[in-house]
Amino acid sequence: MDSSGTSPTAGRRDTGLPDDEGATPDLVELARASAEAFNRRDLEAGMCLFAPDAVYDTSSVGIGTFEGADAIRSHLGDWFDNYEEYEFRLEEVHDLGNGVTFMVVRHHGRVAASDATVQERWSYTGLWEVGVISRMIVRADIDEARAAAERLAQERG
Repeated sequence: MDSSGTSPTAGRRDTGLPDDEGATPDLVELARASAEAFNRRDLEAGMCLFAPDAVYDTSSVGIGTFEGADAIRSHLGDWFDNYEEYEFRLEEVHDLGNGVTFMVVRHHGRVAASDATVQERWSYTGLWEVGVISRMIVRADIDEARAAAERLAQERG
């Protein structure tokens, strides 16, 4: 509590960040934690690292763009509901600097009420602001995505 009787963390979401507001978050660990939560289908834990006005851009893989945490949560919930089994295997994750992370993920799932399986390998470029994701860009062309993420990190510097 401060001198006004208000907690200094009142109104802040629990993102797993240290209480020291001056501390620099470990974006690689936060990205891993979010990926692990989604792998468990724990949408609430995975979404706690997205800003309320975050953008989730999957347009390059033909799915669309989702604006706002509620729209992202709804999309991901619908996505997971399509699968009896689903694995989100994190192959690599890097902090490229200036609030940009780059992940490569292998997706494997068995479609609900079917023997059909799906396997994809996508990249996720995260733009971070004050310890939360403001934009996530999903791409299927890993090499192109990596180059774009590296350029983005340089531009933000």
